[in-house]
Amino acid sequence: MHTSAARKKTKVRFAKVIGDPQDSRGMVAAMLRFVAHRAMLGATEQGLHNLERQLRYFIEWADTRSVTHPQHVTQAVLERYQRALCIYRKKDGEPLSIGSQISRLNPLRSFFKWLTRSGEIHANPASELELPKSPRRLPMQSMTVEEVERVLVLPDTSAPLGLRDRVIMEVLYATGMRRMEIAGLRIGDIDFDRGVVMIRQGKGKKDRLIPLGERALHWVRHYLDQGRDHLVWNQADKTLFLGREGLPLSLAGLTNLVSKYIKQAALGKSGSCHMFRHTMATLMLENGADIRFIQAMLGHAELSTTQIYTHVAMRQLQMVHAKTHPGASRRVRGAQAESDEVNPQPDPESAASALYAALDAQAGEDGE
Repeated sequence: MHTSAARKKTKVRFAKVIGDPQDSRGMVAAMLRFVAHRAMLGATEQGLHNLERQLRYFIEWADTRSVTHPQHVTQAVLERYQRALCIYRKKDGEPLSIGSQISRLNPLRSFFKWLTRSGEIHANPASELELPKSPRRLPMQSMTVEEVERVLVLPDTSAPLGLRDRVIMEVLYATGMRRMEIAGLRIGDIDFDRGVVMIRQGKGKKDRLIPLGERALHWVRHYLDQGRDHLVWNQADKTLFLGREGLPLSLAGLTNLVSKYIKQAALGKSGSCHMFRHTMATLMLENGADIRFIQAMLGHAELSTTQIYTHVAMRQLQMVHAKTHPGASRRVRGAQAESDEVNPQPDPESAASALYAALDAQAGEDGE
């Protein structure tokens, strides 16, 4: 096996030793049993790695305070840890975000719930642990159709790597795939006859079948005919997108690749693979797609996750505002009505029906 490939297949273990690894009843041993339990339930390798990483933060903090066994952990200890996270400052002086604090606390609730259920401890000290409230954030900025085209024409498609780069961004634009999903695509996942792509083992280890579109299909076929054979070393490897060494692209490599072109386009915006994801969702919504179809494209388990895109579908909202708000125009309503009779404007109501429904649902969640 190629040495680089061997490195990619070997999961990096945690180098730092914490707690007493020889104590079978200690915190570290309990954590490893919990991680093994989650693996048995089908958690992904990346999910298990993240779970252990977040639990290690707590175990290291607790060990310095002589809290070395699960039985020593009380609600007061967990609340002290939560306060420590709140006042913690990173090397650049910035605090941990609310999302990062939640990411470190949530695994503790699962960990101690499992320890209680399995009989290793008598009571769950995390049962009353309140998580900080995560602010409702808008998605990152997206691109207009014109800006997307400025990015897509940048790769040199006469070279295999440039052709690959163009196809990666075409697929991202067409489907809104996650970075890990496009990295895992295989040749057989593209169905040219039906015009669809199968995303296997996406987030939550769920498969989904979504349309790819004629334009992206054309570019994928062109890449398979003219580009991929110049990159592949191992013919048995059916990964669709390959790097210089004929190996699958890493997630960091994909990020650097896409962000390079977005920066080169001088849009005044920064982003990478997820910017294409947000762009796809926003443009589809603005052009009248039902939000449930967008949910299926993005692979969101809950509609509420997709509904955040209603806040950035501004063109539809501006059309509705201009059509219905008496003060939206500098002209009086009578003059506006006469103008509309001469130059009829497109009726935004049908295009915005999904937007109304989603905004109503969002308002209900916010308690408005």
